Amino acid sequence: MILENENITRIDLDGKELILIGTAHVSRSSAELVKQVIEEEKPDSVCVELDAQRYQTITEGNKWQDTDIFKIIKEKKSTLLLINLAMSSFQKRLAKQFDIKAGQEMIEGIQAAKEIGAQLVLADRNIQITFSRIWHSLGFWGKVRLMVELIFSIFTDESISEEDLEQLKSKDMLNSILHEFSQKFPRLKVPLVDERDQYLAQKIKEAPGPKVVAILGAAHVPGIKEELFKEHDLEQLTQLPPKSKLVQVVGWSIPILIIGLIVFTFITNPAMGAKQSISWVLWTGSFAALGTALAFGHPLSILTAFLVAPITTLHPLIAAGWFAGLTQAYIKKPSVRDFENLAEDILSLKGFWHNQVTRILLIVAMANVGGSIGTLIGGADVIRLFLENLR
Repeated sequence: MILENENITRIDLDGKELILIGTAHVSRSSAELVKQVIEEEKPDSVCVELDAQRYQTITEGNKWQDTDIFKIIKEKKSTLLLINLAMSSFQKRLAKQFDIKAGQEMIEGIQAAKEIGAQLVLADRNIQITFSRIWHSLGFWGKVRLMVELIFSIFTDESISEEDLEQLKSKDMLNSILHEFSQKFPRLKVPLVDERDQYLAQKIKEAPGPKVVAILGAAHVPGIKEELFKEHDLEQLTQLPPKSKLVQVVGWSIPILIIGLIVFTFITNPAMGAKQSISWVLWTGSFAALGTALAFGHPLSILTAFLVAPITTLHPLIAAGWFAGLTQAYIKKPSVRDFENLAEDILSLKGFWHNQVTRILLIVAMANVGGSIGTLIGGADVIRLFLENLR
């Protein structure tokens, strides 16, 4: 049985009373509602839409000064961290606009659960697993489009009233937003929304006690209401998808094709083979260097991107951005102040470029994008020269 009242949904499931509170993560009234419901209902368990990492962040703050930027680049996590920071910046800007801490409703829920002695359940999937599943599900152009969409949407100066924010929690508005979202990024919606709905629903069902309150972003409530009546395998939902064999084959086939064409041309016409090699070096190196320059990289980082791109673009497992980023990190190593100011600097486009941490992440991402564009143009030119030589 399901009973709904504004932003509260009550579900009777196998003798267990589940109370779902749909919230906006930067809404003052959401924080007040959470506290009021928990104090009045006195549940046995309180589920929050957090994983262990975000719980630590929201209760202790980000310990950015302990971050090893070199380790992040070497472990190929720089792009995921950049996306994480970019996505959180919009929420933090809204929180600053309304003079409320982002995730205040979760903080209220945690504190209220402790006050009444309820069991606190961290019900969300690990954020790194979610981002990894998102990234693995997107193709090359999907990744590029996602990055562009994020940058353009996050760094707008558009503001929103608190009344509009409250309207976002209405069912009609949510369905409209989710439909538009799924139209733009159908692959992204599955790991970001649908799978998390399943994971959250299962954790809520398994929470101890006959009465459970769950604090959720309003966008998840419609999906969770359906998923609560199904069984879900949490282990399967936390596995990283295997890399596609087709992607691996294509990833190696393109470099082999480019090298093969250049070698064949060199054998039949050394002068034309030299032109192919120079074209490949100039296109891949120049675009990788341009991406690094647009991120305001150090001249040595720009030079590094230019020098390594012609080689890294021929190897699917390495990228020019990693080398450019590591060079930037050695020359302009982020200070403790950069890490301390990170939360504030990600609120603006200027801050993203000014902070040494985010600048390094931008250099990695933009050098890689530049190198990929250079690969397409350079590869096309190598093929053109090959066909010209045959004629």
